[in-house]
Amino acid sequence: MFRIKICGITSVEDARAAVDAGADALGLNFYEKSPRYVATEQARAIVAALDDLPLCVGVFVNSSREEIERIRREAGLRGVQLHGDEPAEFLVGLGACPIIRARRMDERGAKALAEDVVACQAAGRLPDAILVDAAAPGHYGGTGKTIAWSELFDSERWLAGRPLILAGGLNPHNVAEAIRVVRPNGVDVASGVESSPGVKDPEKMRLFVSAAKAAFSGFPR
Repeated sequence: MFRIKICGITSVEDARAAVDAGADALGLNFYEKSPRYVATEQARAIVAALDDLPLCVGVFVNSSREEIERIRREAGLRGVQLHGDEPAEFLVGLGACPIIRARRMDERGAKALAEDVVACQAAGRLPDAILVDAAAPGHYGGTGKTIAWSELFDSERWLAGRPLILAGGLNPHNVAEAIRVVRPNGVDVASGVESSPGVKDPEKMRLFVSAAKAAFSGFPR
């Protein structure tokens, strides 16, 4: 699906800087309580400015299917990321577009993640990728907290063939080690490449992408 996704893009300037840095996917956040929230009109302007070069993904937290489909259509998004508490059954009624299901890893570790994959299988639709983020009470991502990477090193056992996207506290200094330990299919970063919440730092993005690409270079695609 992608190797490197920079999430929480809020401006055309930041989007272009992320693409210039080498990101192959961008995340636009439609959760109104997030400091990285973008309105549909702004998201449409960002997508239109990029000429479809990266995969633009809409990040949603407990939105209705109708709202997700409306925003996806109006903004021109090519993927959806469910980052809330959506039940497994929620995926079944979504349209035919790539779906990333974000799960927050808490004290139950990988066991709970594996159980969620089973629940999605039972409901009738697996996500196209599974993103693992850090758990933080009252927050839905973007906290800068890391997860126990070692819990995920054998994740292929329960992923049901789906790609694993690693998130949670990644930054230019730790992303290479995270990739080495977990061997994910892709990585996702938000706060780790910012100068302030919702404002990306071009140099941090460049360093992050460079470190991630170097770490991925020895892995099969």
